[in-house]
Amino acid sequence: MLNELQSQSFMRNPAPKLAELRQKAPLVQFKIPILGKVWITTNQAATVHVFKNHENFTVRKNNGKVVGISWWMPKLLTRLTANMLSADEPEHKRLRGIVDQAFHRHAVLTLEDDITALAKQYAEGLFTSEEPVDLITGFARKLPLAVICRLLGLPRKDWPRFAKWAQGITTVKGPVSFFLAINKLKPLTKYIENRIVHERQYGGDGLIHELVHLNSDEGQLSDDELVAMVFLLLLAGHETTTHLISGGVLALLQHPKQLQSLQDDWSKLDLAVEECLRFVSPVQTGKPRYVREACEVEGVQLAAGDLIMPMILAANFDPAVFKNADQFDITRKPNRHIEFGSGIHFCLGHQLARLEMKAVIRILFEQYPDLRLGIRDEEIKWNERFGLRTLKTLPVKSTS
Repeated sequence: MLNELQSQSFMRNPAPKLAELRQKAPLVQFKIPILGKVWITTNQAATVHVFKNHENFTVRKNNGKVVGISWWMPKLLTRLTANMLSADEPEHKRLRGIVDQAFHRHAVLTLEDDITALAKQYAEGLFTSEEPVDLITGFARKLPLAVICRLLGLPRKDWPRFAKWAQGITTVKGPVSFFLAINKLKPLTKYIENRIVHERQYGGDGLIHELVHLNSDEGQLSDDELVAMVFLLLLAGHETTTHLISGGVLALLQHPKQLQSLQDDWSKLDLAVEECLRFVSPVQTGKPRYVREACEVEGVQLAAGDLIMPMILAANFDPAVFKNADQFDITRKPNRHIEFGSGIHFCLGHQLARLEMKAVIRILFEQYPDLRLGIRDEEIKWNERFGLRTLKTLPVKSTS
């Protein structure tokens, strides 16, 4: 039952259920709302195979329709799928090539000072009394949003609006909330359209300006592709990092000895970030894929037309890859997690997410060395949504 993969007990500690599924088979089938029956991978080998075999496992069906997009869905949703995440080769290569340079390591590292300054700014204003503060609304959502808005070149006065839009879009749990989320898409899409018009008329200094005035070997973007690209960068560029930050801070607070070890020796920070990525796994699954031709994966037979979804969380907790996979260990090395995916759809913003996470951990725990949970551990609540592992709130305290 899908409910087992979005329950409080699973979100709190997914390892036991993942082990149970792994014992059954490398692939198990679940019925997922809107999609129907979907095969889900339960180990890293099967997950990576699905990610990398992009010729047989495609995000679009033979008729060109994106998997999961049905005829009855609003046209607006179809329009927003004109992005690289919903494209197969060679279209994926063209779209990704257009924005790839902006996210290369050198380009991202130029943002380091800005990210550090923003993190310090939000950290300084975090506590105004002795009452617990929700780290998600008070910090974890603000920083990634500010970073991606600055990268895109959006006016600072508009930043708070995106937090509300994004939160409404990413809390979908079923058909009713799905249609409510569509209403959130309309003003966000309209804003992006107006911003593109503004950049064409008056210019700017962010990534939107560069995309609008593109002169690339990969070609230009159509109007629909421009809107879809900006929408993808804006949403994916901050929402998942928000939950990486909150989940990572929670993991550190729940393991005080390891946190103290990190505070005593900040050279462990890079390894700690990688373990947060693995252990938290805010992105639990990749996009559903369409099976073009009948095949076998890890001994399981798949028919042409089946749907399959690579489960990143299962791959990141695979005991065949990670010693003591169910334990949080900031000294883990090597750490071959695949939280950013694998193959052609490997996350474009992986360097940016890592940089933000490093800044957050160091600044928060240096400024508030006594940072602690503001509620009992058993009171922590997770959003019960398959595909994303996200906290409802994260109340924290500090007397520093």
